[in-house]
Amino acid sequence: MSLVWLLLVLAGCGGKKSAENPPALVEDVPVKWETKEWPVTRGGVGLTGRVHDRVLRRPEVEWSFSVKGAVSSEAAVGQGVIVFGDDEGVIHALDIQNRKERWRVETKDAAEATPAISQGRVFAGSNDGWFRALDLTNGNVLWQVKGGEKFPTGGVVVPGADGDQVLVNGYDGVSRCLRAVDGSQVWAHETGDYINGSPAILDNGMVVFGGCDAVIHGISIKGGSAMRQQKTDAQVIRSVAGWKGTVYAVTYANQLVAADITGDKPLWFFENDGNQFLTSPAVDEGNVYAGSRDKHLHAVDRVTGKPLWKFQTGGRVESAPLVFDDAVVFGSGDGRLYAVDKKDGHEIWRLDLGEGLPNAPAFAAGRIVIGGGQGTLFVIREGGSP
Repeated sequence: MSLVWLLLVLAGCGGKKSAENPPALVEDVPVKWETKEWPVTRGGVGLTGRVHDRVLRRPEVEWSFSVKGAVSSEAAVGQGVIVFGDDEGVIHALDIQNRKERWRVETKDAAEATPAISQGRVFAGSNDGWFRALDLTNGNVLWQVKGGEKFPTGGVVVPGADGDQVLVNGYDGVSRCLRAVDGSQVWAHETGDYINGSPAILDNGMVVFGGCDAVIHGISIKGGSAMRQQKTDAQVIRSVAGWKGTVYAVTYANQLVAADITGDKPLWFFENDGNQFLTSPAVDEGNVYAGSRDKHLHAVDRVTGKPLWKFQTGGRVESAPLVFDDAVVFGSGDGRLYAVDKKDGHEIWRLDLGEGLPNAPAFAAGRIVIGGGQGTLFVIREGGSP
């Protein structure tokens, strides 16, 4: 994967847009990137959106790809391809080396679920009610599972005793564990209402997620049995993030919530003055970050829930943030991608992409990948010469 990106750097065309506020110095830009791929939504495991690299210093659009409908999912990046869905119901796979579409699969409704890439396969849900395994080479359907409702959120691939397994939540209120090889069911756990987010995994192996029943569920990854539940004040509307033993979620009560899933009640609530949080939380060693209808990205102390800072944009923030070692990156409805300092929220740079950015960015081998509301997928690299 890293070799492919290196070839792109050597042979790639110039960027179309560059940052409005680039810092003066770039000599400390890292050459080797820790994050080589982004094959699962929010980075997988705890779904924290944590990137163990420094942020780009002079971002510019290296290349882009346009589709008919709005890009409706976070991109997955791995094994030489970028895979994403659009609201026309098409799942696209782009070859990273030649920047052309390798294949497309048409479903019968919007493909807003983030695909997952593993072992030469793509696992992708659709609002048509099917969860599919596709051949990474040609897009052929290898198997498919029918749900009682749509599959709006991304699956998570985990190793199992007899091979990889795929955890996926459906809008029918069922959390499923499927064998990656053939789609056969390992277990299924039924809840009382719609599930709006992907399953996160805590350090103890517990699978956690929230739903419209206003409950944060903790279930066994081995058998799918209920282990813990924690009631919240309102429906949990996005994927949760798990950091060690704590779960972070946003709810319809305009709250950012922290919960010890083994306890009796949430650890803290942060209420946003009547403005709804619109993104999955991102978490790092000190803070929790979430975007809001009030056009701000908010940073809250991870332990106490005390508000630390907020950063204003020109549009609603629906793009779940990525947390780098030194910055937070997210998109806004104003058409700009922002990088802000983690410590105090001051702006590092902004990149005007010309269309609303409702999707979470992905990061792999020095590239930020994000889809726009007018159908453009942007691949953003470091510009200039160190």
